[in-house]
Amino acid sequence: MNGIWRNSLSCLRIRKLPRRYQSGCHPAAPLGSRILTDPTKVFEHNMWDHMQWSEEEEAAARKKVEENSAVRVLQEEQVKYESEANKYWDTFYKIHKNKFFKDRNWLLREFPEILPVAQQTEEKTKELSWDHVKTDAANCFSRKHCPVPEERNCKESSTLSDGQSEAESDFSNLGPEAHRKGPLETESFPGSRATFRILEVGCGAGNSVFPILNTLQNAPESFLYCCDFASGAVELVKSHPSYRAAQCCAFVRDVCDDRVPYPFPDGALDVVLLLVFVLSSVHPDRMQGVVNQLSKLLKPGGMLLFRDYGRYDKTQLRFKKGHCLSENFYVRGDGTRAYFFTKGEVHNMFCKAGLDEKQNLVDRRLQVNRKKQVKMHRVWVQGKFQKPLHLTQKSSQLVFSHHSHS
Repeated sequence: MNGIWRNSLSCLRIRKLPRRYQSGCHPAAPLGSRILTDPTKVFEHNMWDHMQWSEEEEAAARKKVEENSAVRVLQEEQVKYESEANKYWDTFYKIHKNKFFKDRNWLLREFPEILPVAQQTEEKTKELSWDHVKTDAANCFSRKHCPVPEERNCKESSTLSDGQSEAESDFSNLGPEAHRKGPLETESFPGSRATFRILEVGCGAGNSVFPILNTLQNAPESFLYCCDFASGAVELVKSHPSYRAAQCCAFVRDVCDDRVPYPFPDGALDVVLLLVFVLSSVHPDRMQGVVNQLSKLLKPGGMLLFRDYGRYDKTQLRFKKGHCLSENFYVRGDGTRAYFFTKGEVHNMFCKAGLDEKQNLVDRRLQVNRKKQVKMHRVWVQGKFQKPLHLTQKSSQLVFSHHSHS
C-alpha cells in the first residue's frame, strides 16, 4: 500500500472498511477515501473522491456553460419537449429496456433512512455506514487541505455556497409509534396494513426498486410504492421476476399533474425517494410544485431523499450549442431533458415546501479514462429533508414526558 493510502487509513483509524473491487483481483481503496494528493498519479485509478476544484477549473467550466447556452432552443420546440415529455421517456425505455442503468446497490449505504428503524440497526451491524466512511475520509482530507464549512439550516440565508455540509438525520430517533402515524387504519388502499411505507418517484426500469425490495424481504411490515410517467418503464418493473405485488405497487404517474390522486392518502409515507436524476428532468418552473406535493405525502417525521446533477457536472459541459432550453436546463438528442442544480437552489426548494434540511452536500469526484488519458469532473447534489412533527404532536409528547417524570 502506497503512502497515499497509509495517510488516509491512519486518519480514518478503522480496521475493517467496505472495499470497492475492480475487474482484477486487487482490492481498491476504501469507499469514499480515494483522495488524490499527487497529481502525477491521477491516471492510476478510474475515480477520485472529494475533489477540490481550482479557480482555473471552475472558470473554465463557467466559460463552457456560457458558450453552450448562448443559443437557445426555439420556443415552439420547447413547448413540444414539455408536452410530450412522457413520449420521449417511453421511447427511451423501449430502446434500452432495463439495460441502460445499473442496479443502485449503493442506495442503502447512502440512504439508510429507506429502511425501518429496526432494520437500519440490523444493517449497521453487518457493515459500516457509507456515510460515516465518506465523512471521515473527507474530514481527514479537509483538516489538511481546506477549512471545514459551517452547517446550515432552513432558517438561515438562502445564499449558500457549494461547499460540503452535512447534518445527521434524527429520523432514526423517532419511536415506532411515530412511524405508524399516518392515514386512518380503516382506509383500504394498497399497503394500508403496512407500518412503514416508501415511495420512489421516477422509478424507471426498477434499478432502485429491486435492491430495496430485496432488502425489504426481511421487513414484511414495509411496503414500497414506485411510479414513473413512462408507461413502458412501469411495465418493465411489473414484469421483472423479483416484483412482488404483496409488497410493492408500481403505477404510472406524472408528478407534475396534481389533479390525479396517488393510490394512498396524504400523510401516508415514511420515505420519499426523489432520485436518481428525476427532478432534473422536470421543467424548472414546475419543480417547486412537485416538491410541495411530495411533502404533503409524508407523515410528520418522514424523510424526502434527493440526489441529482450538480452545476458544472461533465454532462452539462458536454452539451453542444443549440441544446439549451433555459439557464442550466438542456435537452438531449433523444428529447429527454436535464437541469443542473446548486446546493443553494436545493436548499430553497425543499425548505419552501416546509421541510427541515438534514443533509445538503455537493459530491465532487474526478472520473478518469485511463486509456484516452481524459479527466472528467462529476458533480452531484445530495440531500435529506425531514417533515417536522406537528406542534400538537410535540405538545402531547411533552405532556407525556411530564407525566412520566411526575
